[in-house]
Amino acid sequence: MIPSHRVFSHKRFSAQDAAPLYLRVKKLVVGAISSSELKPGDAIPSERDAAGQLGVSRVTVRKAFTELVQEGVLVQRRGSGTFVQDNATRIEQPLSRLTSFSEDMTLRGLQTDADWLDRSIGLPTPEEAMKLSMSPSERVCRFHRLRRADGVPLAIEHAVIPARYLDNPQSVRRSLYAALDERGFKPVRALQRLHATALSAQEAKLLRMPEGSPALYIERISYLPDGRTVEYTQSRYRGDAYDFVAELSLAQEPRP
Repeated sequence: MIPSHRVFSHKRFSAQDAAPLYLRVKKLVVGAISSSELKPGDAIPSERDAAGQLGVSRVTVRKAFTELVQEGVLVQRRGSGTFVQDNATRIEQPLSRLTSFSEDMTLRGLQTDADWLDRSIGLPTPEEAMKLSMSPSERVCRFHRLRRADGVPLAIEHAVIPARYLDNPQSVRRSLYAALDERGFKPVRALQRLHATALSAQEAKLLRMPEGSPALYIERISYLPDGRTVEYTQSRYRGDAYDFVAELSLAQEPRP
């Protein structure tokens, strides 16, 4: 394994990459972290060493490092140097249990909070009407928020609820499922779809990650005991902070 202070010595810029030099330096740093050449807590080369290894100016390296610090990828410690950030909470999430974000974090002893990006009521989009099995003329409540645990941003969540189950978006303070439970409409089962995605510039800024960082996209459709659809949620979780776990068992072959 290459020592962290020499991690850039074997790196070369792509001849086809026309991006500014400092952005290419940022890309190399993120790539070294993604490939585990640099691990959380590792010291990275000094500006002078990195500039020498990459064949660029110290000004270029300083601009790249400064932006990575602002984005939460690196941390600078006075008198010690620059290090790979190690503040992401690692969450192991079972796929077999239907719980809310607040319930998940509370069970782990973590303090949750959120930034509301939107709380509104209006007509559903065609996709929302289809997912919720409702008429396009009915109204829905939308809840768009940034979710945090112990101050670390972990997920961006956009939930849509038919207004017949929850008619005042301002009534939800902390847990959406708690608000639904109070009204007798808490979901009891759900279908989830997951796939890998890359964070957009806006999403990356909210989650304090570099643009293009890996994330998990989760679409959830939840149901009441009688089968009615009560929730349609789209979430993006930090790829460096979540492990989704499913328990599998061997299928029993039918007896002759």
